Amino acid sequence: MVTGIGVVVIGRNEGMRLERCLASLARSAEQVVYVDSGSSDGSLQRAADHGVAVLALDLSMPFTAARARNEGFACLQRLMPGMRYVQFVDGDCEVARGWLPAAQAFLDAQGDVAVVCGRRRERFPEHSVYNLLCDLEWDTPIGQAKACGGDALMRVEAFLSVSGFRPELIAGEEPELCVRLRKRGWKIWRLDAEMTLHDAAMTRFSQWWQRTLRGGYAFAEGAWLHGAAPERHWQRESRRAWLWGLLIPLLIILLSLVLGPVWLLLLLIYPLQALRLARRGARSQRENWLQAVFLVLAKFPEMLGQVKFLLNRFAAGKSGLIEYK
Repeated sequence: MVTGIGVVVIGRNEGMRLERCLASLARSAEQVVYVDSGSSDGSLQRAADHGVAVLALDLSMPFTAARARNEGFACLQRLMPGMRYVQFVDGDCEVARGWLPAAQAFLDAQGDVAVVCGRRRERFPEHSVYNLLCDLEWDTPIGQAKACGGDALMRVEAFLSVSGFRPELIAGEEPELCVRLRKRGWKIWRLDAEMTLHDAAMTRFSQWWQRTLRGGYAFAEGAWLHGAAPERHWQRESRRAWLWGLLIPLLIILLSLVLGPVWLLLLLIYPLQALRLARRGARSQRENWLQAVFLVLAKFPEMLGQVKFLLNRFAAGKSGLIEYK
C-alpha cells in the first residue's frame, strides 16, 4: 500500500467498468472514495461491497465531473487530514499496477510539479474505430505538458492553492485547472509509464458525435475563460471549429448560389485537408487515415458545441451534461 495518497473515483452507471476500477485500487492506496452522480445500476452498492468510502451527490444540484471530484476530494480530506497526494480516476478506468508508487516517487523528487499523469490506453481499441480514435487521442508527448486528463496524481498543496476544479464546467475541467496551476508557477508532467486502461465503449457514430460536440463546447468555454494573451487557451481550436465547420462551407454554398454549382468543387478542400493530415501522421497508414478523416469531420460537431456554449452563455440557456454513453 502507498501511504499519503488518497484516490477519488467518479462515476455514473459504469457497471462492470467500476468493478474493474475499484479492484485495481485494492490495497494500493491509503484511502479510496467513490463519488456517484445519480447511478441507477447499483453502483453505490458495488462500491460499498469493495470497502471504499461512498459519496452520493445531492440530486438537487447539477452533476458535473468537476463537482464530483471536488466533493470527493473534500471527503478525502476529512478522512485523511495528512494527505499529500490525490489520484483522480474516472470510474471507467482501471489503474495500472505500479502507477501510484511511480507517480508518487516522481512528485517526491520534483517539488515544482503539481500534476503527473502517464499513458492512458483504450481497453478495446479493436472493438470500433471510435475506441481506436480515443486510444490515439490519449497518446500525447512525454515530458512537461500543458494539461492532464481525467486520470492524474496531484499534489494536494497545489490543488488547494487554486481551489480545485471549477464545479460548473461540464467539460474541459482538467485543462482549465492546469491553466490556473501553471499561472501560479506549477508544472504539469507526463511520464513514460502505464497509468490507466480506459473503456470508452463507443460503438456508434452518434456517440462519437456527442463526445466531439462536448469537446467543442469545452473549447469555447476554455477560450472564454483563458483565451486572452499570453495563455490563449483553446483559441486556435475554437477558431478552427468555426472556420472549417461553418465559414468555409457557408462561403462555398454562397459562391455556388451566386456563380454556379461548379463552385461546389471547392468542397474538395476537405478530403485534401484529410490527405495532408494523413501524410503528416507517424503511425500506421490505417491509423493515420482514420485519425485524419475524423479530425476533419470533427470540426462540424465542434462548431455545434461552440454554438451551444454561446446560446447557454448569452441566451440564458442552462448548461447540462453532454453524455455519449
